[in-house]
Amino acid sequence: MLTLYSYWRSSAAYRVRIALGLKGLAYRQVPVHLVKDGGQQHAADYKQLNPQELVPLLVDGDARIAQSLAILEYLDETHPQPGLLPRDALQRAQVRSLALHIACDIHPLNNLRVLQYLSGPLEVADEAKNAWIRHWVETGLRAVEAGVAHWTGPLSLGERPGYFEACLIPQLYNARRFDCDLSACPRLLAIAARCETLDAFQQAAPEVQPDAQ
Repeated sequence: MLTLYSYWRSSAAYRVRIALGLKGLAYRQVPVHLVKDGGQQHAADYKQLNPQELVPLLVDGDARIAQSLAILEYLDETHPQPGLLPRDALQRAQVRSLALHIACDIHPLNNLRVLQYLSGPLEVADEAKNAWIRHWVETGLRAVEAGVAHWTGPLSLGERPGYFEACLIPQLYNARRFDCDLSACPRLLAIAARCETLDAFQQAAPEVQPDAQ
């Protein structure tokens, strides 16, 4: 059975939980608390498993795969049905482009370790830190909204969610946590409304994870 090292509120781990659910794959979840004990991801036993000291980490037999998008690609290649990406090469590239914008350009700027550094060594006040979060999340999501404007179907795979939605829904969860203004993103909110009715997304939600607090 697959094993996923996860933290309930990690956006990156959330993506993988969604993908596993969309593919109907059974897995065992091992919580890694990113705050307790100075961050359990820094413990020697976990660092030996994943030298990056991050979650998620997927273990499949002797294989260990870090980084959420690498895990999504691995799952799609090893368990191709149902697919997470469009069949058409251009459409696949466009979906990856939007997902990478979320994962590489939006999410890192509101990631826990970045926020801890702002609050800690840099002594940034909470008000300024929250303004930082809202600025980058709102700016990034407006670009994603523009990127889906040409879609003919409601979701990235027509009537079915996949790779893109696995990245979008966790980022919208964070946006709501930080009280971001999403009024400029009606298409993204419509996508979220569809996804949030599906079991794969409901079962992946942070609040229902075994380590949720």
